[in-house]
This record gives sequence, C-alpha cells and structure tokens, in this order.
Amino acid sequence: MRIERWLYTLPLRLRSLFQRGKVEQELRDELRDHLERQIAANESAGMSPADARTVALRDFGGIERRKDEVRETRGVNLVEQLMRDMAYAARGLRRAPGFTLAVVGTLALGVGANAAMFGIVDRLLFRPPAFLREPGHVHRLYEAFTADRTGATRVNLSYARYRDLAQRSPGSLTVAAFSVMHIAVGDGDAARELPVMAASASYFDLYDAAPALGRYFTSAEDSVPAGAPVAVLGYGYWQSQYGGRRDVIGQRVRVNQTLCTIIGVAPDHFAGVEAGEAPVLYWPLTTRAADARPGAFAANYGWRWPEVLVMRHAGISEATATTELTAALRVSWLTQASANPRNSLAIGAAKPHALLGPVHLQAGPLAGPETRVVTWVTGVAAIVLLIACANVANLLLVRAVSRRREIAMRLALGASRGRLIRQLLTESLLLAALGGIAGVVLAQWGGGAIRALFIRGDFNSPTVADGRTLVVASVATLVAAVLTGLAPAMQALKPDLAHSLRTGARQAGAERSRLRPALLLFQTTLSVVLLIGAGLFVRSLLNVRGMPLGYDIDPLMVITDNTRGVKTSGAELASLEARLAQVATTTPGVVAATPAASVPFWGFDDSPVFVPGIDSLSELGTFGRQAGNADYFRTLGTRIVRGRGFDAHDDAHAPRVAVVSQGMARALWPGQDALGKCIRLDADTMPCTSVVGVAQDVRVRSLKNQREYLYYVPIAQYGDATGMLFVRSSGDASSSVETVRRALQGVMPGNSYVTARPFSAIVDPVMASWRLGATMFVTFGMLALTLAAVGLYSVIAYGVAQRRQEFGVRIALGAGIADVLQLVVGEGVKLGLAGVTLGIVIAIAGGRWIAPLLFDEAPRDMLVFSAVAAALMVAAFCASLFPALRATRVDPVQSLRAD
Repeated sequence: MRIERWLYTLPLRLRSLFQRGKVEQELRDELRDHLERQIAANESAGMSPADARTVALRDFGGIERRKDEVRETRGVNLVEQLMRDMAYAARGLRRAPGFTLAVVGTLALGVGANAAMFGIVDRLLFRPPAFLREPGHVHRLYEAFTADRTGATRVNLSYARYRDLAQRSPGSLTVAAFSVMHIAVGDGDAARELPVMAASASYFDLYDAAPALGRYFTSAEDSVPAGAPVAVLGYGYWQSQYGGRRDVIGQRVRVNQTLCTIIGVAPDHFAGVEAGEAPVLYWPLTTRAADARPGAFAANYGWRWPEVLVMRHAGISEATATTELTAALRVSWLTQASANPRNSLAIGAAKPHALLGPVHLQAGPLAGPETRVVTWVTGVAAIVLLIACANVANLLLVRAVSRRREIAMRLALGASRGRLIRQLLTESLLLAALGGIAGVVLAQWGGGAIRALFIRGDFNSPTVADGRTLVVASVATLVAAVLTGLAPAMQALKPDLAHSLRTGARQAGAERSRLRPALLLFQTTLSVVLLIGAGLFVRSLLNVRGMPLGYDIDPLMVITDNTRGVKTSGAELASLEARLAQVATTTPGVVAATPAASVPFWGFDDSPVFVPGIDSLSELGTFGRQAGNADYFRTLGTRIVRGRGFDAHDDAHAPRVAVVSQGMARALWPGQDALGKCIRLDADTMPCTSVVGVAQDVRVRSLKNQREYLYYVPIAQYGDATGMLFVRSSGDASSSVETVRRALQGVMPGNSYVTARPFSAIVDPVMASWRLGATMFVTFGMLALTLAAVGLYSVIAYGVAQRRQEFGVRIALGAGIADVLQLVVGEGVKLGLAGVTLGIVIAIAGGRWIAPLLFDEAPRDMLVFSAVAAALMVAAFCASLFPALRATRVDPVQSLRAD
C-alpha cells in the first residue's frame, strides 16, 4: 500500500518542485472550483449570494490555510521552506559582503588545505592504481630474513629470485616483476635519460587496460637468455614525441644500447603502481637485464633490482598466499646456496619468509620518513580546518547576537524555535558551501605545488575532477557547516524574549558570552601547537643544512658516461674518462674535474677492504671506496687534515697509496697515527696499500649513521673505469650543466652519451622529509596564526563597537587613554597568554610522537617554545591594539545622547 501511495505521489512531488508555478495555478483553480461549488450549494439552499459566500468561506477555513494543507500532503513543504531559507540567507549575506567574504575565505583555506592533503595521502597510500584489475587482491612482495641476528626486509629482488618464485608458485597466484629506472632513450645528442619501466609479460595481466594501439609484449618475448628488442610507448610520450601518429607501430627507438621495435602504446593514464611521473616506455624485463648485464643474469642472485607484485585469484586468502610464497622462497634460497655457497646465508639462521604488503610502497614496511611527514601534515591540515571553523563560529556567534532582537521579534510573531534554528543553520550551510567550492578551487590552483613536494613529477592531478577528493571536501564542508552554525544558532535563541525585545540589538550584543572566549582560546592553543611543530622542523632543517658533509654541493655536478655497447677495452674506457675530465676543465666556468668511483647518496663502491690484525671490519662500520685524480680533493672541496692527497706521481707504476677519512682512522687505529698504516684491497692476500693522508669525514649513504667511512685511492691505481665524474663550476652548477654536457658529448664515440645533473639534485632528496616538514608546518602554522589573529581582532573589534556607550561613560567619568587601552588590550593578551600556556603543555606532552621525525633537535627546545610564545603574544597584542585605539576615540557626549 505504501509503495502504491509513493508511486502515486512521486510524480506530483517532482512536478511541485520543478513546475511550481503551474502546480500552484492548478491548486488555486481547484480550490476556487471547490469554493464556487459550495457557494452554489448554499444559494440552492435559499441563502443570499452574500451570505452563501460568507458561509462557504467560513466553512472552508481560509484559502491560504487550505493551500498549506494541500502542500503538506505533497511532502514538499520542507524543500520549499529550505529554498525560501536559502533565498533569505543569500539576501542577508549580500547585505554584508565584508562578513561574507571573511567567512567564505576562512572556510576556503581550511577546506582547501584538507582537500589538497587528502589528494596526496590518497595517491600515496590508499587509491588503487589506475586500471588495476583486483585492487584488494594485489600485493607488493617483500623478502624478510635474519642477518647478523637482526631482522631485515627488502623489496628489490634478483631476477633469479623472481623466476624461482614465478615458477614454483601455484596457479592461483600471478607473480609479476617490474623496475622503473631513468635510462637513455634516443640517439646521439638527442638521447635523454627518461623513466623507463622494465616489466615481465605477466605484469600487464594485473591490469584491465587494453593498449591504445598495437599490443603488449608476450611471455615468449620476455624470456631468457636475452628477451626480444620490443617496446610499448607510454601514452604521454607517444603524444609528445610522435604526435599521436598511428604509424608509430613498427618504428624503432633506441633504449640504452638496445634498438627496440615499437609494438604498442599503453592507454592514457596508465602508469603502473608507482605514484608520480609515468614511464615513457615499457620493455621486457629480460631485455633490460641482457642490455645491462649480458650473460648469465638469470642465475645471478646477487644483482637485486626488480620489485615483485603478486595477485591472489578468487578464493585464495592472504595467509595461504604467504605460506605458498614462503615455501617457494625457501626453495630459491637453497638453490642459491647450492650455486654459490660462499656468499649465501645459511637458510636455518636466515629464516627467509615472504611478506605481502600493500601495493603502495609508501604504505608498506619500508615506507620512508616522507610518509610519516605527510601523515602528520594531513593531521595539521585537519587542525587548520578546526581553527577555521572556530573562527567562523565566532563570527557567526557575533552576528547572531547582533540579530537577537530580530530573532526575538520573529518568535513573538509565532515562529517556532526549531524553524529559526533551521534558518540559521541554512545560512551556515550556504556559507560553508561557498567556502567549500572556493576551497576545492584553491586546492586545484595551489595544490599542484604541494603535490610536487610529495610526489615527484605529479603537477597535474585533477583535484576538481577527482571524485574521492570531492567527497572528502564535501564532508569537510558539511562538518564545517554544523560546527560553525549550531552553537551560534542555539546561543541566539537562548535569551529571554521580553528582555531581547526591550534592550535591542546594541545592548544585547554588549552582553558577555563565555562561548566566544572559549573559541578564541581553542584557536590560539592549536595555533601554538602548530607553530611549535613548525619551529622544530625548521630547526631540524637548519641542522641538516648546517651539518658538515665533507664536500661541497652547490658548485658540483655529476657526469655519467654510457658507451651504449661501443666496443672499448678497459684501458680505452679509462682513457676516455681522463679525456672527459680534461675537456671539462677547459670548459668556460669549470674550475676542476675528476673521475669518481662513488657518488654520495647515489653510487657506492663497497668492494672489500682488509686490515692486518682486525678479523671483521663489519663490526666497526661500513667502508666505501672512492677513486679520483690529483684534483679530486680540490674538486669536491674535501679537506686533507693530515698527510697529503694524490698527485701526478701516484700512477699505476707507483707504490699503492690511499687516503682514509678521520672516522675510519679512529675506528681502525684508535690512539695511533694512521699515516703509514697498511690496508689490503679486494682480498687479504693483496699487497699493502699505504695510508698517506687523512681526510675530513664525509657522509655517503646516511645523514644519521656515524659509522660510515670512506677511503680514497688514485684513479690510476683503481684498476677499472668508473663511469662517473665530478665537475666543479665557479658558480652554482645548475646554471652550467647543459654547457658542460654539450662539451663532453662531443668527445663520446658513436651512439654513446653523457648525462649531467647538479649534485644538489642527488643530495636534496635525502633532506626531503625535513624540508617537507618545515615547509608544510610553517605554511599551515602561519595560516593558523593568521586565522587566530583575525578571529581575535574581529571579536574584540565587535565588542568595542557594542560597548561604545560603556567606554563613553568611563571616559566621561575620568578614565584616561591608558585605562581604556589596558582594559581592551588586556582581554586579548589574557586570551593569548592562556592559549600559549595550554599550547605549550600540549606540545610538551606530544613531543615524543614527533621526535623520530626531527634531526638533532629536541622536541622540547625552549628556544622554539619561547619564539612561538613571543610571536603569539605579539599577534594577540596587535590584534587587540587597533580596536583599543578606536575605543579611546569614543565621544562620551555622543555615547550618552545615543542612550
């Protein structure tokens, strides 16, 4: 019965909403017809026309009342009232443009900050990659084991390990491997290192993504020993480099040293599981392996480079999949041990097992500090929204109190309190909706820069078109509407009706409210917490940047040479690199150049070193090898603190010499002079290499690890070409990178090429977490401080305006300017002091949670606490001073006459 009634009334309700004028006319005609029939019936009963009409109207009960009853039966009264309330609210907001802009702007900042941060968190941790077939069933595989009685986990496996897992896993699992690297694409001077994905043929089985053109490569093309020279273009690269031409199929493109035939184009927005820049090209995993290391790579368990994904088929639990993969992994370890027993860990002690983690690397067990920072910053954005809501609630509270007489009048005329609350909430909802729309636009406009900080290469994520982000922004808007509107609405309806009608808006507004100071205290407290966090991250960043790394950064660039298969002997490669260093030094703007075997935070030569009298160096730390020419230390800016560096006499025929870092000297020969000591390179049977110098300590792989040491040997005695050079420019390296690259490219033979990048581009990502934390905490902290100061100013300014009569009386009774200033400024300063106190208490209590993200910085740094307290008190003083100055200019005569 209810369904039949609903089906009957639904069309009428829809017509009442969307064809209101026509339906209202039909209602008037229908009621008029009923009335005229009743009048005619009365006349037939013997009444005069006038009496018949009077009686009919009396019995009918009034036309308007009957209209309301009919509208009520349609069930659209609530919607019509809401539309009228929205129109009424819009008219009221148009009459107060300053108030409207302040509220909308404040909410836009809060909602926009949350929309932008959610887009980043969602992209890094939650959102399934585009086209992924079964997002809930796809996992990233980790290899966990025990080494030196310490648990270890790694995500990069060897191709041999991947093949063992793929062959020994049951058919209920799909195992795929991939690796994204920057590899040269193109020929000659046009060659550029671009993101290229090497993938197994099974990788594309994880996705429901048909190629935009052509096909993907098959398992036959991704097979040992060398794969097939085929490639699938990325959609964006196809558009930008090939103009989207369909005849691209069959053309050839050189990838590193392999000339590949283009067989397909990936669909638009296909980027795999990695966030950030999409690969420009996809080629078979075995083709990439054979290109990089021709030979028996399929049996090499030590070369770990691809990552592995696993998809569980229907009916297979995660626990079952983990068990199956662990069994396959243990068999693979046994295979490795039988092939290379000397360099393999015992399986009983290592206890290898598989871990299935989320498909997003940043959500797994090897997530870096940037993930923790982005989580914290997301919480900070939520706090900014709360501060914005408190600010807007205070403004709406002030507005509601000023309208108290209007509300009292409407209550006296018969309006219900519920009806008025709904109207006030409608105004809040309208303001929040405007703020939400502006916030989403703000997130799209400014969010790209924020996203670029967290996700490299991601400048153009469609925030406005992203449904998930829009849902979050809508929820944030709704929460803001409720938080900002409910308290002011209840406060406005609380007073006595007769008292409000008698006192009027001005006197009612002068009444004190406990809610407004509480909201201001809330804002101030949260602002202090955010500013303290900002100060701690800024200090951490300063500590990182001020830390002595043992080399310069800004004037250096790193050159890598790739011969791309050009047939050259080891001696010829060494000669080529010496020639490159010579040409670099003659390039305008270059001070010095040297080949190098290691690049800090990028390439690390950890060939074994042995010291007579010491059984195990691994217990003392990690030791890396560096090689360079006579200009090495001048190029890098590394100081020699004892002895000497290299010179032109340290060639292949001279006695073997080395320079060690200060930390290495202390670790190996504590309390002794390192000069003249013996170290043996590569094997303990090799001749002694004599230490001739001690260099300052350097950081090579970690900023926090104090047990990383570097030793240096002359490039002529290194025994191999390095493939890398350091070049020192007279100014910032980024301005001369292209000039140096072009000069060196002319030296390279055939299709070989060089790549040049500023050294800062390698070192800066190591500092990323502290830079991100400092940038975002400072941004949101200053935003919170601004909102708190504006909120304090607006409330105090309104209070001064409402208390003009009081100040006039005080001045008339002899109060001086200092007295009025003290009265008004004192209120703001007291609120600021209370907020500072509570904020510091909260920051101290929560310091242990943020401590792991800091660098050489105590979470209870009194300098930071004092600076934040001073800044907040200055803001509170300034926010109170200007309204106070207005209060001192009140004319007592006009104030008394106005009463």
